[in-house]
Amino acid sequence: MPDTLYDALGGDPVVRRLVDRFYDHMDVLDEARTIRAMHPADLGESRDKLYWFLSGWLGGPSLYIERKGHPRLRARHLPFAVDTAARDAWMRCMDLALAEVVADPQLRAGLSEALGNVATHMQNRG
Repeated sequence: MPDTLYDALGGDPVVRRLVDRFYDHMDVLDEARTIRAMHPADLGESRDKLYWFLSGWLGGPSLYIERKGHPRLRARHLPFAVDTAARDAWMRCMDLALAEVVADPQLRAGLSEALGNVATHMQNRG
């Protein structure tokens, strides 16, 4: 039995693949245009930051904290208008990535629910 979600997913390569598929979807989906516009043209740093964050959030190495300090997610997202539509677009991209990367349906559903809670917490507009 794996000790952490990080281990249950398959560790570093799977977390990286999840993040890459997430941003691949965000980069091309019409319904993600709003959140894509909140990111720089080059998504390299954004990919790294989400990968670092998820690694620690899932119980793996605390890469984000080592590089940037406490994530302070809500505070870091305050400059962006994160409303329900943005939250839903983010989750659409994440759910597509989860469907491609996470074979176990229970693990996938649990991660979707937990990440949905995080995405809802980022909302800062009505």
